[in-house]
Amino acid sequence: MDQIELRGLRVHGRHGVLPFERRDGQDFLIDAVLSVDTRAAAATDDLALTVDYGTLSERLARIVAGEPVQLIETLAQRLAEACLAEPAVERVRITVHKPQAPIARPFGDVAVTITRDRPVPAVLALGSNLGDRRQELQRAVDALAATPGLRLTAVSPVYETDPVGGPDQPDYLNAVVLAIAALPATDLLRRAHAIEAAARRTREVRWGPRTLDVDIIAYGDELSADPVLTLPHPRARERAFVLAPWLDADPAAELPGQGPVAGLLARLPDGGLRRRDDLPLRRPA
Repeated sequence: MDQIELRGLRVHGRHGVLPFERRDGQDFLIDAVLSVDTRAAAATDDLALTVDYGTLSERLARIVAGEPVQLIETLAQRLAEACLAEPAVERVRITVHKPQAPIARPFGDVAVTITRDRPVPAVLALGSNLGDRRQELQRAVDALAATPGLRLTAVSPVYETDPVGGPDQPDYLNAVVLAIAALPATDLLRRAHAIEAAARRTREVRWGPRTLDVDIIAYGDELSADPVLTLPHPRARERAFVLAPWLDADPAAELPGQGPVAGLLARLPDGGLRRRDDLPLRRPA
């Protein structure tokens, strides 16, 4: 992505823990680095297709000069949210400098830097055919719900499915989780692998039995041929055990670049898929 940088925005604010900071205030310096695809704006010379940094700077200044908070971490988060409200901004890095912080020793600067991504819808598929299968799925749901930057919006019904490929093995339980992700897809993949590892997932046999699968099916509209994380999942359109629970969770679901999930599911053969309403999963509050 291209970058638009606004650095050194100086605004008087009253943020801090100590009473005199709230009373007298001090100057804060703000740096905002915006990740934007500027090609459309460059081709058309149209300000509406990029970021009006003059307008944005006034919006950020009002936040700094407005309601006081104790932590500059909180202030940085509010500034990041304001930047991500700009339709063209996909990622923002905010640094809040507090050069007059109440520190007894001589120092040059105190600063907090945060990076935030535009939240996008994410679809994850869960599967288990070893041990207490429903419990493994529920543990995965709970672990995803506890992931910073990930907010679960729906958990599908559970389906029992015949194994596809691989050696003889027990039937699977499968489900789909819908979420809003404010972390990069690669970070979500690392989290998925960590949840699998906590369930003692092993990978000795391809398509073999496993305590837990956590697969990223879709991440917004992102299309990627990266072999580490191909998006959408390259075999999702062939898997009724993914499409059926996904359709239950979102009847309007679409697989990016491949069309409505309902149509994809209708083209797959029937059989080997049983909805288990007696084994519901709980979505943590």
